[in-house]
Amino acid sequence: MEKLEVCPGHPSLKFLERDIQDLKDQNRYIRLRLLESAQEPVSLVDGKRVVNLTSNNYLALANHPALKAAAIGATQTYGVGSAAVRTIIGTMTLHAKLEQRLAEFKGTESALVLQSGFATNVAVCQCLMSEETDLLVSDALNHASIIDGARLAKSERKIYPHKDMAALRKILESPQARKARRKMIVTDGVFSMDGDLAPLPEIVDLADRYGAVVMVDDAHASGVMGRNGRGTVDHFRLHGKVAIQIGTLSKAIAALGGYVASSALLREYMICTARPFLFSSSHPPSVAATCIAALDILENEPERIARLWDNTGFFKEGLRKLGFDTGRSETPITPVMVGDTQKAKSLSEALFEEGVFALWIGFPTVPMGQERLRTIVTAGHSQEDLEFALRKFQKTGKALGLI
Repeated sequence: MEKLEVCPGHPSLKFLERDIQDLKDQNRYIRLRLLESAQEPVSLVDGKRVVNLTSNNYLALANHPALKAAAIGATQTYGVGSAAVRTIIGTMTLHAKLEQRLAEFKGTESALVLQSGFATNVAVCQCLMSEETDLLVSDALNHASIIDGARLAKSERKIYPHKDMAALRKILESPQARKARRKMIVTDGVFSMDGDLAPLPEIVDLADRYGAVVMVDDAHASGVMGRNGRGTVDHFRLHGKVAIQIGTLSKAIAALGGYVASSALLREYMICTARPFLFSSSHPPSVAATCIAALDILENEPERIARLWDNTGFFKEGLRKLGFDTGRSETPITPVMVGDTQKAKSLSEALFEEGVFALWIGFPTVPMGQERLRTIVTAGHSQEDLEFALRKFQKTGKALGLI
C-alpha cells in the first residue's frame, strides 16, 4: 500500500502557537499520560509502575474476567459495531436488554442509554428546557456537561451558590420562576471535584413546594452510593420523588456511556427530540454486554462496595493524620487541598516520581486559590497500596512544606 507523505502543519493554523503558549503560561497546558497496562490499582503509566489514585474505576471492574468474557461473547455473536444510530437500525437486542436492566436497577419506569454521561446531560437539558419561558436552575459546582447543556438550552438559567438552599428558594420564589412554563432544578449527586453530596432531601422539598422538576447527575454516585450502588436517590430514600436520574456507564460500571432513568414518557420524548441520541451511532454490542455483566456484579457482590468504603475511610483518615486538608469530601473522591497552582503541580509530579499517580487540578476546573490533587481510591486497592501512597504523601508533602 502506498503511504502518503506527511504534510507539515497548515499555515492557516499558525495562530495556535500563540494560544498554546498562553495555555502554558497560565498552567493550563495538558500533557497526556500514557496508560500502558489495564486500568488497575497499580498501573503502568508512562513506563512507570504507580499506585493509581486517578481512576474512576471505583469497583475495580475494568479488567474483570466476567466483563471481558461478556464483551468477547457479544462480539462473536453480534459483531464489533452497530454501524447506525439508534433510530435507524442501531438498536440491537443488547441495547434493549441493558435499558430494561438499568430501569429495574434504578427503580424507574424506563431508561434510555446514550453515548456518554456528557451527552446525556446535554440531551436532557437541551430537549426539556426548550423555550425562553422555561427556567433551568443549577448548582454553581455542577459538572461541565450540565453547564454546557444549560447553555445549549433555549431557557433562562439561574445559578445558585453551592448547596445554598436559601438562595435556591429565593430563585424559585422570584417572579421569573412563577411565570416560567417549566422549572427544572439540576444538581450533581456527588460533586466531582470536592466529593461532597447534594442536599437532595431539601432540594426535593423545594421542588415539590414550587412545582419544579428535579434532575440529579449521579455519575460519581452510580455504583458507589445507595444499596448496591443505586445512587444518591436510593441513599436518601427518595424513590419516586426525583423525576430524572442521570448515570454513567464509564466509571464504576467500567465501560462507556450514559443513561437517563425516568418515566416512559421522557424516554419516548427523548428518542424523538434529543439530538445527541438522534445523531450518534449506538454502542458496540460488546459495550452493552459489558454493562449488563457489571450490573450483575453490583447486584450480587455488595462486598465490593463495602471494600470501596473501607478503603476510602482508611485513606482519608491517613491523609488527615498527616496534616493534609481533604476539604468537604464525603465520598471516595478525596481532594488534597493545596491552594496554589505551582505547588499542586509540584506535589503531583513529586508523587509520580515516588510511584504514586495523583493528578493535580487547577483553574478553570476549580476556582483560583482552590488548586488541589484529586484522589480516588477503589475497591481493588490493597491496604499495602494505600499505606505506600500515604508514606509518599508524607515524604513529598514535607519536602514541599505543605505539612
